[in-house]
Amino acid sequence: MAGKFELKTAANGQVMFNLKAGNSEIILTSELYAAKSGALNGIESVKKNCTADANFERKKSAKGDFFFVLKAGNGQTIGKSEMYSSEAAMENGIKSVMKNGGTDKVDDITQTS
Repeated sequence: MAGKFELKTAANGQVMFNLKAGNSEIILTSELYAAKSGALNGIESVKKNCTADANFERKKSAKGDFFFVLKAGNGQTIGKSEMYSSEAAMENGIKSVMKNGGTDKVDDITQTS
């Protein structure tokens, strides 16, 4: 099964998206957007930027967990990963975003237009 984007309304009324792998695991979470159009632009930015390894910034949390941030060409953050217990698991997460981020499938479950 291929990956997909899930577009949804956050508790505060703003819009965000998750990129899910074929197994329905969330592999990338966006920032919050004031309007659905901003989130849709964010999805397009993931598609455009997810194939270049240089766009992934690898990080380590204060607790020692690994995570990554996908950035656009202008350096702006597009989305963040979950926390991983190992560097190898984080690298697998990056590979999954690279593989699934180009999908055209978007499930729109927003409550706003």
